[in-house]
Amino acid sequence: MRLEYTPEQQAFRAEVRAWLEAHVPAHPLEHYDATRAGFEAHRAWEATLKSGDWGMVTWPKEYGGRGLDLIQWLIFEEEYYRSGAPGRVNQNGVFLLGPTLMEFGTHEQKQRFLPPMASGEEIWAQAWSEPQAGSDLAGVRATATRDGDDYVLNGHKIWSSRAAFADWAFGLFREPGSERHKGMSLIFFRLDQPGVTRNPIRKINGHVGFAEIFLEDVRVPAFNLLGEEGQGWHICMATAGFERGLMLRSPARYQVAAAALADLWQSRKETSGGAGADPALEADVVRAFMNAEAYALNIYQTASRLMAGAKIGPEASTNKIFWSEMDIHLHQTALAILGPDAELLPEPGAHEWLDDYIFSLAGPIYAGSNEIQRNIIAERMLGLPR
Repeated sequence: MRLEYTPEQQAFRAEVRAWLEAHVPAHPLEHYDATRAGFEAHRAWEATLKSGDWGMVTWPKEYGGRGLDLIQWLIFEEEYYRSGAPGRVNQNGVFLLGPTLMEFGTHEQKQRFLPPMASGEEIWAQAWSEPQAGSDLAGVRATATRDGDDYVLNGHKIWSSRAAFADWAFGLFREPGSERHKGMSLIFFRLDQPGVTRNPIRKINGHVGFAEIFLEDVRVPAFNLLGEEGQGWHICMATAGFERGLMLRSPARYQVAAAALADLWQSRKETSGGAGADPALEADVVRAFMNAEAYALNIYQTASRLMAGAKIGPEASTNKIFWSEMDIHLHQTALAILGPDAELLPEPGAHEWLDDYIFSLAGPIYAGSNEIQRNIIAERMLGLPR
């Protein structure tokens, strides 16, 4: 099955492709988690995107977007990944908080936060997880106490993506004395303000991908509350729906990787003259390619449903399990093809199969562990008992 595009969509694709060809850096940027310099280089790229109004194409123009639909966003993502453009350092903002702000924020909050998010002027971190609240997010203990026109925040967050270098964080806090899913609120705070301490956490590759955050009597204006007090669990579940079901992992990411995998397999076969080519590996390459295409079709269907007025529901959990396990299989296949060569550093600009494989192993954990996703599917989609 192949997707068919309207002449207007094809013209839009040509516009995106031409702009990216003219603006994508000739040489890859240092990874945004590697150093502060790499982070700032990616911030500058976000500003370049905004100069063409590509920061987040689905947002209204008044908030820094183009007012386009989700199908056009998918087309943009396809061209973006195929061009080799830099990774989006502000993905926590534009793909997670941005859609949540669009749904739950006031007009004044959208005016304040969305344009600098689209331009990269303000980079966002996600501050949900805590030492005792990872997959069990309802167990957060960090508190928000109302004091006049402010909230006073206290607590300890960990595994906060981008928090080592980011400007802002959106955190989940509870009213003192409340329990589990009740009494929680989603609140924004600056990471450089008094009372905030952040300690970088290095990943296995040495990059500073996370930070733990300590908050001690951190005062933020009540304006920074998203939605209503006590609505935090409902709001963060909507954010998780965007993360699992649509925005965070666009199909183009895997389509490009699957195409690179097919090229890798073909080049290895030609180099060896076909000797030692394992038929099982060829089947895995085909499976990876088919999985990426199936995932793309599913996301196009989801986008079409949302454009018709539907909401993302518990089916996002099935999507999250699929893309996270597909990612691991794809990269395991690449390492099997490469054999011992997988441990060698790649040429500049080449696909980093080993590094991407290591990252793929985190997929079944972040955005809600796959074990929790299977519970959601069982209870909310199949109606099975807890």
